[in-house]
Amino acid sequence: MTMQRYRYNSLSPDERMGLARRPFAETESLIRTVSPIIEEVKRNGDDAVRKYSEKFDGVRPDPVGTDPENCSSVLPAEQSEALELAARNVFRFHREQVVPSLSVETMPGIECRKETRPIERVGLYIPGGTAPLPSTAIMLGIPATVAGCQTIVLATPPGENGEIPPSIAWVAKKIGAKTVVRAGGAQAIAAMAYGTETVPKVDKIFGPGNRYVTAAKMALQQSDAMVSIDLPAGPSEVLVIADSGADPRFIAADLLSQAEHGPDSQVVLAAIDGFNTDVLLNELELQTAALPRSAIARQALEESFVLEVGSPDEAIAFSNLYAPEHLILNTADAADLAEKVQHAGSVFIGPWTPESLGDYASGTNHTLPTYGYARMYSGVSLQSFQKSITFQTATSEGLWNLGPTVVTLAEMEGLQAHARAVSIRLEKLEAEVESSKKRVRNKRSGG
Repeated sequence: MTMQRYRYNSLSPDERMGLARRPFAETESLIRTVSPIIEEVKRNGDDAVRKYSEKFDGVRPDPVGTDPENCSSVLPAEQSEALELAARNVFRFHREQVVPSLSVETMPGIECRKETRPIERVGLYIPGGTAPLPSTAIMLGIPATVAGCQTIVLATPPGENGEIPPSIAWVAKKIGAKTVVRAGGAQAIAAMAYGTETVPKVDKIFGPGNRYVTAAKMALQQSDAMVSIDLPAGPSEVLVIADSGADPRFIAADLLSQAEHGPDSQVVLAAIDGFNTDVLLNELELQTAALPRSAIARQALEESFVLEVGSPDEAIAFSNLYAPEHLILNTADAADLAEKVQHAGSVFIGPWTPESLGDYASGTNHTLPTYGYARMYSGVSLQSFQKSITFQTATSEGLWNLGPTVVTLAEMEGLQAHARAVSIRLEKLEAEVESSKKRVRNKRSGG
């Protein structure tokens, strides 16, 4: 098995930075490619979705959007039980993310509050391709229900029979989706962004996809569709940190769990001195040969690399530079090392925590930032399906205390109307105070 190998302390800072960069993505050209599709869906609705679905997927869905109850969700008991357990764990973890309202009296008479509200209409894109991904439907659908989103639209490419997979239909019914869109690609994203005859318009679109789906999401976020997206997404990726005590079989399996996603998946091993990389490479060969998707995994591994490091600190320094989607810490001091993580989508601690747990059923969300965006983006959470609103209330005492400061600041900025909105109230309060004082004086004088 071929993987490029580098030595951390033999690389300059610029070379390390270069190693952490992902392959360049032609975002502008991709957006130019999907823009005509988006525009046609905007103009022609379902007809355009059917046209492009037939062109790219060989299926002409009719209707495009349908009630989940019209879709078959019959599954073997073992599969439905597995989905039920996964959904339950994801629900538990995301339910605990509910944030209580915040109320602060910043000074006497001034109360500031912050409360959350659900995003009203959300669209969930579930990739298809070689296999259905009900796990992604769970990861997106369950938080949407916990948040209280009123309209949930789920889109996924149909099979050759024009129907969505039963496992996806099972989740759609579980989460109370209003509509299932039997289409994938840029045309499905555009349908949810603008709305069609059978697809409700949404306010925010979630979910991973190929580069055309990602380009469509990015283009629509900057369009007249008035829609936002969850986060930038690229190919799946994992960075594994392993020391001398790590089992090479485990490490090989972890690397392959990402490599099998696609030929452009990013797979990195930071091997601390003492870890036997040669044994690992042999194990990779053995395990890859047994995979149904071995050809895809080989392509990904050939573009991947091993970084040999002298210590856990060097490993974590590179990891923080790389900012991986998934970070696996298979070291003797994994729990302590986790405290030093600054940039990662999700972290898997210790030898018994493969990344697959988070992908499916541990409870954390597997929709995560890739391409180094973990430096500034979080993965999908309950808060992704909510927005916060601030409230403030001032009593007459509060305005009296704070008003003069606001007048001064507004006048500093030359915004006289802002200042007047406060001063006109202060004048009334001052007049009321003077009137009250006059009544007291008159009462005392017997007048």
